[in-house]
This record gives sequence, C-alpha cells and structure tokens, in this order.
Amino acid sequence: MKNKIKKRFIAGAVCPKCKAQDTMALTKENDVEKVTCVSCGEQMTQSEPQVEEVVRQHEQVIGVFKP
Repeated sequence: MKNKIKKRFIAGAVCPKCKAQDTMALTKENDVEKVTCVSCGEQMTQSEPQVEEVVRQHEQVIGVFKP
C-alpha cells in the first residue's frame, strides 16, 4: 500500500512561473519541504536546517570546474 502524501495549500500564494494564485501546495517527504504548483507543475524544495548542516559538514570538494 502506497502512503498518501498530505498536501496543504498556501492561501494567497502566487506561482512564480505561471502567476496563478492559490495553486501552491506544500508537502513534506524525508524532512524536505516541497512546494508544487498544481496548475503548471513548478516545484521548489527546501530541507530543514539540521539536514543541511549534516550534508554540508560531510561534503568534500574535489575540484572546481570553470568553463
């Protein structure tokens, strides 16, 4: 059985891509918040600060690519 993801709509929010109002839905998966426009499909994600700290703490730069 697949888990249902609960969507919470953000009142008054305007999609930055299609400019539609009241179409932005907030979901949370694996401690990452995702906002999706149900009209055009535009997505934005933001992880919680404690998740970013762990990821950045163990990150290593091998090299920097300059085209």
